[in-house]
Amino acid sequence: MDMTSSAGKPVQITVTEGYELVKGTKGDFPVTFVRAEFNNVVLGDSTKFMVTAEGTARYNFNTSFEFNPDGVNTLDELAHKPVFLTVIEVLPKEKKQKDERTVTLGQAVVDLLPLLEGESTFEIMAPLHPVIGSPLENNRPGAKCCLEVTVSVSEALLTTAQILGGNLLRMTLEAAYSVPEIFVPTGPQQNYMAGLQIPSNKEKDYPILFKNGILKLGGEKEPVPRPKKWPIFNILAPGAQYIPDAFITGGPYVEEDGELNHPEDKEFRNQAETFKKRIVWDLESRSYLDPVAVVNFQKRIADCRFFPVEIARVPVAPVAKTKTKADKGEEEAQFNFHGVAYVNMVPLLYPGVKRIRGGFRVLPYLDGPVYEKTKCLFSLFRDAGHQNQNHKPTNVPGINSPQAKPVVTKTGKEEKPVKEKDTFFVHFLFSFLFLLQSSSIKSQSSDFPLEGEIPLYQNSEGQQYMEAATYIVLEIELEKALVPKRLPEELGARVRDMIPPRPSPVRRTGGAQKALDDYHTQIQNISVAILEEYHKMFGKDLTPGKDLDNQTLEDHKCQLNYELNCSGKYFAFKEQLKHAVVKIVREKFLKTTAFENQEELQAFISELYIYLVDQMNVTLNQSMPDENLSTALTAATTSEQLRLFAYEAQVNEDFALATVYYEERLVRDNQNIEHWLDYGSFCLLLDDITKAQECFRKALASTVITGLMLMMFHYEQAEIFFEDATCLEPNNVVAWTLLGLFYEIQNNDIRMEMAFHEAAKQLNAKLIKEKTTSETVDIGGKLDSSITTLGIVRSSSPSKRDIPGELMSQLLWCPLSRSLCFILTLVFLASPLLLFLSLLIWFFSASSKSQVSSAALSPSTFQGVSHPPISIFMETTRFLMKVKAIQYVHRVLAHELLYPQGGPSCEYYLVLAETHLLKKDFPKAEEYLQAAVQMDYMNPNVWGLKGHLYFLNGNHAEAKECYERTVSFVVDAAEMHFIYLRLGSIYLEDGEVRNLAKNTYLMACKKSPSCLTWLGVGIACYRLEELTEAEDALSEANAMNNYNAEVWAYLTLVCLKVSFQLSTRQSFFPLKLGNEDLLKEIHRVQEMVGFGDPSF
Repeated sequence: MDMTSSAGKPVQITVTEGYELVKGTKGDFPVTFVRAEFNNVVLGDSTKFMVTAEGTARYNFNTSFEFNPDGVNTLDELAHKPVFLTVIEVLPKEKKQKDERTVTLGQAVVDLLPLLEGESTFEIMAPLHPVIGSPLENNRPGAKCCLEVTVSVSEALLTTAQILGGNLLRMTLEAAYSVPEIFVPTGPQQNYMAGLQIPSNKEKDYPILFKNGILKLGGEKEPVPRPKKWPIFNILAPGAQYIPDAFITGGPYVEEDGELNHPEDKEFRNQAETFKKRIVWDLESRSYLDPVAVVNFQKRIADCRFFPVEIARVPVAPVAKTKTKADKGEEEAQFNFHGVAYVNMVPLLYPGVKRIRGGFRVLPYLDGPVYEKTKCLFSLFRDAGHQNQNHKPTNVPGINSPQAKPVVTKTGKEEKPVKEKDTFFVHFLFSFLFLLQSSSIKSQSSDFPLEGEIPLYQNSEGQQYMEAATYIVLEIELEKALVPKRLPEELGARVRDMIPPRPSPVRRTGGAQKALDDYHTQIQNISVAILEEYHKMFGKDLTPGKDLDNQTLEDHKCQLNYELNCSGKYFAFKEQLKHAVVKIVREKFLKTTAFENQEELQAFISELYIYLVDQMNVTLNQSMPDENLSTALTAATTSEQLRLFAYEAQVNEDFALATVYYEERLVRDNQNIEHWLDYGSFCLLLDDITKAQECFRKALASTVITGLMLMMFHYEQAEIFFEDATCLEPNNVVAWTLLGLFYEIQNNDIRMEMAFHEAAKQLNAKLIKEKTTSETVDIGGKLDSSITTLGIVRSSSPSKRDIPGELMSQLLWCPLSRSLCFILTLVFLASPLLLFLSLLIWFFSASSKSQVSSAALSPSTFQGVSHPPISIFMETTRFLMKVKAIQYVHRVLAHELLYPQGGPSCEYYLVLAETHLLKKDFPKAEEYLQAAVQMDYMNPNVWGLKGHLYFLNGNHAEAKECYERTVSFVVDAAEMHFIYLRLGSIYLEDGEVRNLAKNTYLMACKKSPSCLTWLGVGIACYRLEELTEAEDALSEANAMNNYNAEVWAYLTLVCLKVSFQLSTRQSFFPLKLGNEDLLKEIHRVQEMVGFGDPSF
């Protein structure tokens, strides 16, 4: 890789002019000069200039220092050390004074970071911060003292390879909170330090140190935002210690990445950050990582996950003159209260993540636990001598001090420094022996020695951090993410490349003809409504074949007008017609401007009235119903009803009938995405993968996603769609959890952890929002607004046939298009499990926007009672159970058991019971239901599922008891539709409670009417000898499904009982009944009444 050459490059500093330098120590117009300093080295002084009356001083001062990657002024020094420009006033000489006296007025700071960003020249107006007691403190209001500075290099310091492959690491240490009570601001002066080691491009790590922490007593919180400080301590002006445009902003605890980001930690952190002692640094240290160091940094995070951040206290008391050099060296190396915080750096390997911030607990520094968690053999403070052999001095008082001398033996001779290889071997052997000893007498999870243990390194002082619950708050930020994340635009472009352009949409009718057609439609609707109202009021007076006299018609007209005006229907009809009339005015008469006078308005109204009346008469003449037809026709079955019927047949394992209903929906509207997805999902449940793929292809053709099914077995394309879906809907818990399962299948542990972490974060935010707004949200995806119970639709789903053919980036915002991305992604993987999982996502995406989807028709054992989700895995399990993805349910439940907030619960056992019930494993299902009952005896879902268990097992007595208990609860269970159906059938078997059967079926009809519910009502009425009601109910059932042989059979029985011979032959003719008992009953009734035998 092309790196910067070892030859030095001069960095030119030019101070052109100073502004607002009006006042000096001895008065106005002082004589000043500028002193430049970098990395503790004075670069030079400018010539002396007198400040003009305008407060300016033209210094035109040029100086430079040499940048050398292998010398003193490296890229790291440029990253975290600025150039200091000190303005000094030269005082006039007094009598008998030999030397000039000077006074420092202020100090400016120039950040050299732009040089590391690839710039070769930049200009800055550096503010001049006054020192304490400087006359610049009393400058006039609004005056801004500053220096005009230009920094330049002859060529860029970084090569193209370094710019593209390198990175800039910023680490900000804010404070350590809840420090031990033994820390007091009085007594000997102490230096509170912290630091960590990061990989470099060399063999050894590079230390980052934070010194001179300020111990503060409790009483108030640290203000936010507050500026960050330079990690340098020879700054003269107080204002110059702050980094320009760099602030600590804080943020909610739950959004942090540390260890104390749970809701239960909020109170403790508030107490610790307000009332307890703390050590404040507010320092930001920067470090440049070249491409090799970036690779090492990534590898270290992947291998170790945790980085140790050490904290210690070092005394800075003056050294007595009588002490020997050896004593001085020992005292300089003293430190105590050695602690460590383990920072999880794995989030930096998540795609697109550049920053982590949070609170991390401080534990005592012990070699064994440190090595186990971080694989780090050396301590930054204790083993500073080893580090100093590989790096330049760090200038920490007492640690790696530049004044440190070689250790002198008692004979007075200096010992030779130990070789690096020998030092490494000694420390490795030391750590190995410690681990060997500690592992033999204590558990790996304990940081405390057992009784009788003699540890090689004991840290009783560091133990006080744990007792005081000390934690540090730090931030680590990178200039560029270690793992780039695909941008939404890039994902959209890649998806568009895989998709052929959508055909142009059908041109919609518009203009004058469309306006006229709309008017005709409204007239027809209003006329039908008025006729229905008339029939309701005077239908009893109408006799076929007899005409009413004029007076009666006039009376009816007056009463009808009165009723329409009093009820408000007349006003509603006008409002209904208004929009159509406005369109005619605009499109037919082309009138869009105001009228100039009243005469023009009246003329136009007359013309419009004549035209509207004529068109009304045309409509009425065309739509006048025949007298022989009934006044009202039964409305056709809706798409939602067909979906309910299909699912009803599916649950009853009548798959042929379910197929008929699904195909009927497609015949009615084959451009509706939901119809194809429902049918494809049904085919997946039947393991008909070929037909399912065909349905998905049709759905894709309807939404511009043609051809994606050709990309099967391609994990890369699958990941693109997954990322695009989570990018477009980033706050969905189920989406992130399923993405984590996808990465788990690929054995990508870090990405899996990232997805689960994001899911937990979004779930916490969702719970906090729900708690704040006190809104009840349905756990299945906010379906309460459109669906009351199983299949009861309050608002119809909008049609998707009119989706415009826009670009894919816009199309993916459609919930159905996002769901298709998920479906195709999982079908690409060509795994039976993932094919089932592909079924889930459509339900999830469609319901996420409160749209009606077939997921509402899927039974779930926990939809009836709304409980706050415990974890991301139970949230996902609720979703998976809707489509009976049993294999994935068990995978997720395994995660639930290992989750800290998870574990067995009533819902957990309900899910297990339902999975075994689907497999017909009744003993296991009963075992888990018993456990669920013990946990939540008042849960209607438990008793409803228990009733299903006994019903399928043939124990109708126990099933009846469970169903009756479920119905008696105030809150409905999730599967009330099938509970009513099965309870009604049990009542029908008992001849003494058929009236209860009728009432039960009527409740089912009220909630979710279907052919089976009305059939149950008809059977109950027939058995109760209520033949008229039985005929009505059976006719309603026949209207919903005229292929049901049992409906025709009972219609035959009713007709036989009321002596309708023709109707009997018509109803009996199409029978293909498989119920032999019912056929025998029909023959008995035929013999009894003496007609109806079709064998003639």
